[in-house]
Amino acid sequence: MLATQLKYDLLMFSRELFYLVFTIIVPPISYLFMGQLFGDQTYAGNLSYAETYTPSFILLITFGVIFFAFGFDQVMNRTTGVEKRINLSPVPKKMLLLSAILKSIIITSIGFFLVYGIGMIAYDLVFQPVRFLSAYGFFIILNAVLLVISSAIYSLFKSMNAALVFSIVIFQVVIITGGFTMPIALMPKFVQVIADVNPLYHMNNLFIAVWNGQLAFDTSTFISIGYIAGLVLASFVIIRFTNKRLS
Repeated sequence: MLATQLKYDLLMFSRELFYLVFTIIVPPISYLFMGQLFGDQTYAGNLSYAETYTPSFILLITFGVIFFAFGFDQVMNRTTGVEKRINLSPVPKKMLLLSAILKSIIITSIGFFLVYGIGMIAYDLVFQPVRFLSAYGFFIILNAVLLVISSAIYSLFKSMNAALVFSIVIFQVVIITGGFTMPIALMPKFVQVIADVNPLYHMNNLFIAVWNGQLAFDTSTFISIGYIAGLVLASFVIIRFTNKRLS
């Protein structure tokens, strides 16, 4: 039953052109385009463009998939009455949730391997088995974190239009302040301030460090981990509160 539901969810995602464009098509194209412009530069930690922006664009795809295809879908199901019909159906609600989570992980994993493959072909990214496995393991952790945060945020929306506007705006904010376009240190001061409260900026820095085997447990790392952990805990509280309100 789970396999059938998962197949259906993946099919529905593939038919959503809006989701596909913003989550699977735009980030890899942007990765290639930026590489043509800045591929010869050296970044923080003496890293190349591929070493810095491959994990960044994988994270951007992960964010897009989870916030659009998981979080926004929750609002759409709730506001269109699909959620009520699900509660009356013989299919367990937990199985539907598990299918949605697996769908997100499968799609983001496709993005992971897609961007990684582009990096190997276009920018001579070197495959190192140990780093690859550690990076993919950390990538799964980031999936779990974003799933929790996304679920909490979108549980607060009662209107599909409001959720859609929020999704589009937050996607742009994340791109600018998450370190996905250019180093935050080169941005105006107000952008740097916003970046400090943007969890994707902290996740991005951690992911780049893990990806390149440069993770050091210093003050900045503990601040980033603590901040993300605090948001996850707050998200669980919000989810619990909204579930009680809806029950």
